[in-house]
Amino acid sequence: MSEPFVPLLTTTDWNEEWKALQAARQHADDASWWDQKAKTYPVKHGVQTEYVDQFLQLAGIMPGETVLDMGCGTGALATPLAIAGNRVIACDFSQGMLGQMLADQEALGVTGVESHIMSWADDWDAFGLGENSVDVALASRSIATNDLKDSLMRLNRVARRRACITLPCGPSPRADETLMAAAGLGRIIGKDFLYAFNILASCGMAPEVAYIPNTRIDRFETPEEALEKFTHIALDAARGVADEQTTAAIPDRLRAWLDDVLVEDENGYHLSIIRNVVWAFISWQTR
Repeated sequence: MSEPFVPLLTTTDWNEEWKALQAARQHADDASWWDQKAKTYPVKHGVQTEYVDQFLQLAGIMPGETVLDMGCGTGALATPLAIAGNRVIACDFSQGMLGQMLADQEALGVTGVESHIMSWADDWDAFGLGENSVDVALASRSIATNDLKDSLMRLNRVARRRACITLPCGPSPRADETLMAAAGLGRIIGKDFLYAFNILASCGMAPEVAYIPNTRIDRFETPEEALEKFTHIALDAARGVADEQTTAAIPDRLRAWLDDVLVEDENGYHLSIIRNVVWAFISWQTR
């Protein structure tokens, strides 16, 4: 008598695999790193990017709703939401990021934003973020936690109506399929958003997925600068998931690729191709 078929989709523990993947990557930027990075962020003064426009359109936030913006950064979402009249609770573990956001909002005369230095691992109830405490919970490009299920369920718990997140379709926000193929990493490019989708589905949610394309325009002063940047991106993506031979070959493969696609102009160098980094927008009804 043959053994019954057991679908792997229902037996795979997606969160445990996510934890193993994060451990293999061995890289986590702490609050002090983001504090320093915040200093390089330009003051937006309310100017929205195409990414923000698409995110807010997909999020479908209603007038007057209270919104949690978890991992708010410098306020790319929190500021336009407050301008639109929504009450926003903006949280980030980086004081530098929150400082940039608050300075921008003060210059614009924006009110209605409550900010907290808070991480994914903190006690959210201590910050007034208990069950059903907001209408919509957002996490835009900010989930870099080791326990993805815990992070998703925290958003699910605090949101009365809806939760929305974005995760890269590749192994990192800067790694597109063209670059990964050139580095010899196409087979391990990874699909981070699939972990979130499958975790939510296994918890009984009905996640919906849309895609936000994000074109990257790369300019360089020298070919060496281009090689250094792309090698760093590729090595970061390969960390823990590519063998030594593949990893060692990355610089030479990228040098040959850049010989074909790097073009000199009056301002330095640019790529003759467009790199498209795609974000997966995942949303679900929390109740």
